[in-house]
Amino acid sequence: MVNDPENSPNKVGAVLVVGGGIAGIQASLDLAEAGYKVYLAEKRSAIGGHMAQLDKTFPTNDCAMCTISPKLVDAARHLNIEVLTNTDILDISGSAGAFTVKTGKRPRYIDPAKCTACGDCEKACPVEIVGKFDEGLVRQKAAHKLYPQAVPNAYAIDKIGVSPCRDACPAGQRAQGYIAHIRNGDYEAAMRTIKLDNPFPGICGRICNHRCEDACNRGNLDEPLDIRALKRFVTDKAYETPYQPPERAERKFTEKIAVVGSGPCGLTAARDLILEGYEVTVYEALPVAGGMLRVGIPAYRLPTSIIDREIREIEDLGVKINLSHAVEDVDELFGAGYGAVLIAVGAHEGIRLPIPGSELPGVFTNTSFLRDVRLGQPPDLGDKVIVIGAGDVAMD
Repeated sequence: MVNDPENSPNKVGAVLVVGGGIAGIQASLDLAEAGYKVYLAEKRSAIGGHMAQLDKTFPTNDCAMCTISPKLVDAARHLNIEVLTNTDILDISGSAGAFTVKTGKRPRYIDPAKCTACGDCEKACPVEIVGKFDEGLVRQKAAHKLYPQAVPNAYAIDKIGVSPCRDACPAGQRAQGYIAHIRNGDYEAAMRTIKLDNPFPGICGRICNHRCEDACNRGNLDEPLDIRALKRFVTDKAYETPYQPPERAERKFTEKIAVVGSGPCGLTAARDLILEGYEVTVYEALPVAGGMLRVGIPAYRLPTSIIDREIREIEDLGVKINLSHAVEDVDELFGAGYGAVLIAVGAHEGIRLPIPGSELPGVFTNTSFLRDVRLGQPPDLGDKVIVIGAGDVAMD
C-alpha cells in the first residue's frame, strides 16, 4: 500500500464507482464535478438501484422517482461519467492511486447506441419472464426496459441460460423461440427464427432425429412437444407461397473461401460465411448439390423439391456451387487465391462386412446403392434381393 496516495507517482485521474444506486450516482456526480474521469459500474441493465424501484410506492411517480430522475439525467449527460451496465467486477489489483480493475460485461443483445427506445421489440417479443425490477410480482417480456425512466434509455434482452432443447440440438436451434412465435400465430417470425441457426428447416422438419424432443422438459409431465413436426408445419406453410429470393449478401472482405463438399456441413458453412461478408465457392464432385441429403435419402422421405429450394436460397445469397468438380489437391485452391479451405466431404464410402464374398459382383454397400438410385442409375438387381440389416438405411 502507498502511504500517501496523493503523491503516488503512478496515480491515475480516474475513479471506478461500483453500484448504480442513488449513492453511486451522487458519488459519481461529485467526483466528475471535481474533474475525475468516472466509470459507474452497475450489474443490471440500467442505473437507479433500489430508489428507482420505490416509485411503485406511489402510483403518480412521487417522491423517490421525483428525487432520483434529475440525478439520472445528470449522470447520463455528464462528459466525465461513463456508465457501464450489465457489468461485473472480476478482479482488482494494484495499489491506492493506481488500481487495475478487470470487468466482465454481459451482453444486452440490443445495441444502446442504435436503440431509440421505441418499444417495438417489447411488443413483438413472444417470450415472457419474471419481472425482477418488480420483485417477481409481475411478468414482463424478455425484451424490456428495466423501468420507464431507465438510464441508459435503451432496451435489453434477458436470456436466462440455455433451454434444454437448444442445448441438445447439434445446430443450437432456438426451438423455444420459434415455438413461441408459432403459438402466437406469427409464422413468418417463426421461420426467421429457425433460419438464424438452420438453413434447412424443410429438410430437418422431415429427417432430423429430434434430440430436442428427448431433452424437452414437458416430457417430465406428460409428453415432449413435437418440435420436429412444428418445424415442418411452419416451413411447409411458408413454402406454399411463391419463392422470393433473398437479398444478395454484401461483400465486406477481399478474402475468398473455398468449401469442398456441398452436403449440409459445407452448405451451412457457405451460408454463414457469405452472410459474414466473404466470397464463397463450393466444389462438389457429384453432378448434384446436397451431399448425402440428395444421394443418401430416398425421395419419398425427403422430396427433391425441398432440397432444391433450400439450396437455391443459399445460391441466391451469392454462394457459387461448382458441380462435377472433384478437388484432388487442396494446394491448388490456395494457389487459385483462396485464403481458406473448408473440407466437408462427408462419409460416402460404405463399410463392407468382413465375410467371404462381400466383394463379389452384385453385392452393394448401402451408400453406393442409394447414391446410384438417386442419380437415376439403379444397378441390375435380378429377381431376388436380400438386405442385411434392419435400420433406417436398410428400410430405405
